[in-house]
Amino acid sequence: MESSAGTLSDTSIAVVILDSSEVYIIASLSTRTDTQVIYVDPTTGELRYTAKQGYDVFNSQNEALDYITNGSKSLCKSITPARAILGYAALGSSAVLLVATRLTASIPNLPGGGCIYSVTESQWIKVPLQNPQPQSKTEIKNIQELTELEIDGKHYFCETRDISRPFPSRMSVQNPDAEFVWNKWFSMPFRKIGLPQHCVILLQGFAECKTFGSLGQKEGTVALIARRSRLHPGTRYLARGLNSCYSTGNEVECEQLVWIPKNAGQSVPFNTYIWRRGTIPIWWGAELKLTAAEAEIYVSDRDPYKGSAEYYQRLSERYDARNLDVAVGGNQKKSALVPIVCVNLLRNAEGKSESILVQHFEESLNYVRSIGKLPYTRIHLINYDWHASVKLKGEQQTVEGLWYLLKSPTVSIGICEGDYLPSRERINNCKGEIIYNEDYDGAFCLRSHQNGVIRFNCADSLDRTNAASFFGALQVFMEQCRRLGISLDSDLAYGYQSPGNFAGYVAPLPPGWEKRSDAVTGKAYYIDHNTRTTTWNHPCPDKPWKRFDMTFEEFKRSTILSPVSQLSDLFLVAGDTHATLYTGSKAMHSQILSIFNEEAGKFKQFSAAQNMKITLQRRYKNAVVDSSRQKQLEIFLGLRHFKHFPSAMINPLHVPSRPFGCFLKPVPSMFTSSDGGASLLSFKRKDLIWVSAQAADVVELFIYLGEPCHVCQLLLTVAHGADDTTFPSTVDVRTGRYLDGLKLVLEGASIPQCANGTNIIIPLTGPISPEDMAVTGAGAGLHAQESSSPSMLYDFEEVEGELDFLTRVVALTFYPAVPGRGPMTLGEVEILGVSLPWKSIFSNEDTGASFIKRLNGHSKDMDPFHTEKNSNPLAGAITSYREPASINSVSSANSLVDLLTGEVALPNSISQTVAETVVHEGSDLLSFLDDVAQPVSDGNNCSKIVSPQEPTDDGSRQYIRLFKLLAGPHWQERRLDFMEAMKLEIERLRLNLSAAERDRTLLSIGIDPASINPNMLLEDSYLGQLCRVASVLALLGHASVEDKINASIGLGTFDKNIVDFWNVTAIGESCSGGACQVRAETGPAAGASMTSSPSTTSGSTFVCSECGRRVCIVCSAGQGALLLATYNSKEISGYNGITNQGGSVRGYSADTSSNRSAPLDGIICKLCCNEVVLDALILDCVRVLVSQRRRTRADAAAENALNLVFGLPSKNLIPERDQFVKIQATAKILEKLTDGDESLAEFPFASFLLPVETAAGSAPLLSLVTPLNSGSQESYWRAPTSVSSVEFVIVLSDISDVSGVVLLVSPCGYSMSDAPTVQIWASNKVDKEERSCTGKWDMQSLLRSSSDLCGPDKSFKDGKVPRHVKFTFKNPVRCRIIWITLRLPRLGSNSVNLGRDFSLLSMDENPFAQPSRRASFGGEFDSDPCIHAKRFLVVGRMVRREIGASQQGSDQVNVRNWLERSPQLNRFKVPIEVERLIDNDLVLEQFLSPASPMLAGFRLDGFSAIKHRVNHSPSTDLDIGGMNCLLEERLTSPAVLYIQVSALQESHNMVTVAEYRLPETKPGTAMYFDFPRQISTRRVTFRLLGDIAAFSDDPSEQDDSEYRAHPWATGLSMANKIKLYYYADPYDLGKWASLSAV
Repeated sequence: MESSAGTLSDTSIAVVILDSSEVYIIASLSTRTDTQVIYVDPTTGELRYTAKQGYDVFNSQNEALDYITNGSKSLCKSITPARAILGYAALGSSAVLLVATRLTASIPNLPGGGCIYSVTESQWIKVPLQNPQPQSKTEIKNIQELTELEIDGKHYFCETRDISRPFPSRMSVQNPDAEFVWNKWFSMPFRKIGLPQHCVILLQGFAECKTFGSLGQKEGTVALIARRSRLHPGTRYLARGLNSCYSTGNEVECEQLVWIPKNAGQSVPFNTYIWRRGTIPIWWGAELKLTAAEAEIYVSDRDPYKGSAEYYQRLSERYDARNLDVAVGGNQKKSALVPIVCVNLLRNAEGKSESILVQHFEESLNYVRSIGKLPYTRIHLINYDWHASVKLKGEQQTVEGLWYLLKSPTVSIGICEGDYLPSRERINNCKGEIIYNEDYDGAFCLRSHQNGVIRFNCADSLDRTNAASFFGALQVFMEQCRRLGISLDSDLAYGYQSPGNFAGYVAPLPPGWEKRSDAVTGKAYYIDHNTRTTTWNHPCPDKPWKRFDMTFEEFKRSTILSPVSQLSDLFLVAGDTHATLYTGSKAMHSQILSIFNEEAGKFKQFSAAQNMKITLQRRYKNAVVDSSRQKQLEIFLGLRHFKHFPSAMINPLHVPSRPFGCFLKPVPSMFTSSDGGASLLSFKRKDLIWVSAQAADVVELFIYLGEPCHVCQLLLTVAHGADDTTFPSTVDVRTGRYLDGLKLVLEGASIPQCANGTNIIIPLTGPISPEDMAVTGAGAGLHAQESSSPSMLYDFEEVEGELDFLTRVVALTFYPAVPGRGPMTLGEVEILGVSLPWKSIFSNEDTGASFIKRLNGHSKDMDPFHTEKNSNPLAGAITSYREPASINSVSSANSLVDLLTGEVALPNSISQTVAETVVHEGSDLLSFLDDVAQPVSDGNNCSKIVSPQEPTDDGSRQYIRLFKLLAGPHWQERRLDFMEAMKLEIERLRLNLSAAERDRTLLSIGIDPASINPNMLLEDSYLGQLCRVASVLALLGHASVEDKINASIGLGTFDKNIVDFWNVTAIGESCSGGACQVRAETGPAAGASMTSSPSTTSGSTFVCSECGRRVCIVCSAGQGALLLATYNSKEISGYNGITNQGGSVRGYSADTSSNRSAPLDGIICKLCCNEVVLDALILDCVRVLVSQRRRTRADAAAENALNLVFGLPSKNLIPERDQFVKIQATAKILEKLTDGDESLAEFPFASFLLPVETAAGSAPLLSLVTPLNSGSQESYWRAPTSVSSVEFVIVLSDISDVSGVVLLVSPCGYSMSDAPTVQIWASNKVDKEERSCTGKWDMQSLLRSSSDLCGPDKSFKDGKVPRHVKFTFKNPVRCRIIWITLRLPRLGSNSVNLGRDFSLLSMDENPFAQPSRRASFGGEFDSDPCIHAKRFLVVGRMVRREIGASQQGSDQVNVRNWLERSPQLNRFKVPIEVERLIDNDLVLEQFLSPASPMLAGFRLDGFSAIKHRVNHSPSTDLDIGGMNCLLEERLTSPAVLYIQVSALQESHNMVTVAEYRLPETKPGTAMYFDFPRQISTRRVTFRLLGDIAAFSDDPSEQDDSEYRAHPWATGLSMANKIKLYYYADPYDLGKWASLSAV
């Protein structure tokens, strides 16, 4: 909260780049007393912030800098001081950080406090990332173009006040209006880490103020604030008229704020006036002709007024003040309508190019009135040809004519008036609307409101618009000053003064004035309470709005002109700013704004020359630079990133292996002074070459991750000496939650030999069932000699790996290229994955709450079958896919939660579970996943919620029935066609069957699954065309939904389309006949049990927008067909069909927002669609459902993780905030429990190393280490009654000096039968033999002396310190692992010395109290005792890590000679006689001469193809942007390529030599693969296998040829990629060695 006198001058930002290339952002905000350090992960670009005091939270910026640099600033490569953070984004190979290095306080002190800063100078900081994922040249170029975006002088912000709405805003600064926030996407990474206030809310436009006076009397301040809308961004000829977001080009909201500055503690009177400016709100554009003087204007010939009503609706809702509480002595009457007055300044004479716009403008308003969508809005159009009036009448009469037209609407709309009250104690005296929030101390009292708005426009909303709006705002400025008691009347003003009454009008009194009558004479007098003076004269005798009735000369003669000049100066600068943003040049015709200046005429000739110069500048920039500037704006706003960055990760991956990751076992090394391998996990040792022990043929790394995550990738840095064969050749990967029970994820993955320092990524899936691999044939397909064509449409044989967001241990086993040759070398090892937002979840921050809300709603919002309003802007995904009536719905069960025990009792379970080694007897803790529901539609086309995983047998039986229905009575012999197979796949996905379950079902009835594989049912040439059309459809779908989301800003609703995006006909469904004239679906009628309900197939019919025939819903094509209806085949063939939001080039129909594109609310019948369009729709539908299954699996895994931490389903996870113990109170409790030390064992940074047996219905094991304010306060952990001893192995968040352990007692309390004996050990290693015992304590002895720990306890609910026991160590122990053993007592056990072993300062001792004989759960004393606890707290201090690069030791020198020793044999190229490419360049055959040497291996240069992110249209708005996506599809099922090598043997048969799983590297990276043995052959074949369809080319380099049979990326071509080599001694080859090296 900021006081009215507060400022932001002390906000300080420092961007520190170390010599290691690591980047830190040090932020000291004026609104906080501490300093935060944000770390930019050097691999993925993720921002990291843990909120740990002493790690990334410090008392000052200097303290933070000392910590980062380890006290030596010489480690800094650079330090960039800044004043504000404007945005950040990680874009694949680079990240960009935008900071403001210089600010100008353009409006220093708003009424109520707050300073508006203009960005005077800014700096783009480009951060190179170590991510080797291939990225296209276009993406890299786009990153560079983004950093060239002009920011300086055109953007502003306020750190403590919301200025995105009219002043004063009713919202807080962190809840701005999205229409005017230009860095919303750019600031998202800071919101994700829980620091939203660290990135300012950036607005584009102009903000400045001037102070003025009236003949030395009262001083006032006038501020002009202009906010540019971001809903139609773009340049002059690319963003005109309306777009699909219902916004116009160059749309600006202008606000004129006038107030009288006061001293602290005084009320501040103010008033405001709002108007708009923008291009005409219809679909129109202009084509630039190089030979013509003016651009050719055109209006869309298809539905040019679509969206006009929504545009005016947005204005009406923003400026509707009819229902606000207004009371100002009855002077302001409540209006029944919201007036919107459009002042059109275009040329209207016959023959003028702009006249067509004037005509359509009038027709558009008639259209808006006719549809009746705005019953309470009155839109009035004023046509005023500005240029014609200036030419015929001159400037002065033009201004007079404008005043005449504006008087009535301006007076009717009015202004907003009020006072800022510095103390909220005064709000009782307010007679109007009261506004206050946490951003300021006082409150605003509004006495009147502006109702409606005046909107100015010319062709571009530039020069004429700026001039006309100035003269309109000037009249309002005069009235604003008059109402504030500031007289701008000059001494020459005659005929306009009146003693308190003008023609019967009595003006209202200014703020702080009061009218009274003299008791003797009865004469009225006036009291000024502000100055405590009285006067007989009315303080405001003037008539309101009096200058509207003056001529120009009368206005000039009667007005003090210095304030007018100051106001015109503001408009001049604002006009130049808006013109530069829109056209790249300053405003023209601005001399008229200086018309009140006596010397204005002298500059007219100069202005004419200046206008000509500006015209030429605009023409050049519009023709040459606009497209680049358009792209810059789109990227900055986060628009069309699926086009600009098709391969970049939306959410950068997390690197949990650092900084808090560690090795559980030391890594043997040749270095005697090694650190156990810790340097292998540190980025600061990127150049490290780790040498294993001499005799090690296998190197095992057991990595404990700093946070739990789902492991997605393994990133290795190749490190070796002169001999690159010392680096491992293969690796095995195992993962798990605990050290026990690790599961094999990857076996024998190839690691190529590369140059030192090369980064390679090995994609990882979850553990895959070998049975699923065998059933689907996914594994066998790779080993086929003549492999069939890769799956072109989608992965029909997808195998699903297990997803687990609680993975904590990763085991890597490296194998050398040649066993026994010598030690292996290793470089940095990084584990990349996806973590849940644990910090935000525990603190109940917005990010965590949004995550839980999204997770709870994924069953409907994320399901493409869901039909609820607003779930899909494209009208509900697959709502038209009617379910066969014989498929019965199954209702889901309700969950019951025992609040005392935390037990979740649900009857059923989902098959998508993650294996858990903890034993649960009598209740499955995973059963809460039954709440994850899959809606299906019933016979009435209504959604019903069913269990997402019905019993497998039941789902299989339903699938078999559907298959037999499609195939008919001869189903054993009949082969399904493509459309039937796709519909069967839709049913399979709707039944939630995996590919393996489908294949098992088909094999059980003797059907080969390959016979229904859609990838095999079409000709290859047609498959290529279909894939290209489907790819464009996917991109167009994303563009359409992106625009729909932006269109909802200010409106809040989506248009409901009659037909959904796909409109796939259900199995057994056909045309109902009747009024339908199309009859496209006239297949054989299905049986009565399988037909759809009459409500879905009969009744309403529609008119096809192409042929004009009546069509029923079954015969209608999906809405996606409208996006493709006007495209030719070449436009469909690539990415080039996607443009910006408002691309307005005539005839270019590449986007739904184009002026000539088909509207999405039309209907097109299936007969008017090309066959490939209908096939593309059903293909896109199947791809969407596959994506939804992957996303549902990820959400189920997240639900599982939350349940295993909290013991509650996500829907019960976060109650209302007041039901939790307040965070501040929790911090105080924790401070008392730890005696001011740190809590070192809090999840997610700390966890258990080994599983512990847990009783049924118990709180989960991990709840023992969750923060105090998390989970149910009544629940607690307990072991099964059969277990008498339990050992907990806790891995701390980092190496720490531990001083003790605090055990929080369970709510049920202890008794003598279940009070355990406690023993604690500590160590840095996992081996028990190396741990040391810190003490042993007997709880029974404590119970004998104190009864406080017995019986139920609810003190924690009252904010008191909970019951606990402190086990204090004699001396602090430096360790990373703590062992805690709890053992139930035995008869005759000895007690301990309480004074020696316990810290009882926080407990009230009562040695005379009778101990409770009740067991923990209400049983008898000697029945069912068990071990139980509420929570463990490990107390101590974290040891500061040495951030600087550590030294290896003296023996590093001794090993250097070994590393620099050259290998005995080098690689040399094998000459090739001839080679040929076949199978679309995916197969390379090389023929060798008979004299060729033995082949040792081959070199492969990295492919340039990229993994595209988008291959289907979005099913929901959550698909757009991806920020709400938990796990990208590319990570759930990563695409992997393989190289299969075959050689011709003596038997004249091709024999497979080896298969290599290819890692991901940067394009062109040289990778060397040795064969398992050297071979001699005349022919070698290299075949590229794997997920080839998942790769695509650089959008700018795609081959748009219509004759390509396959859509494979040309970047995967084997041409010039492979070279064979052999090993030889370079001395034997002599001078030829250097010539034949490979």
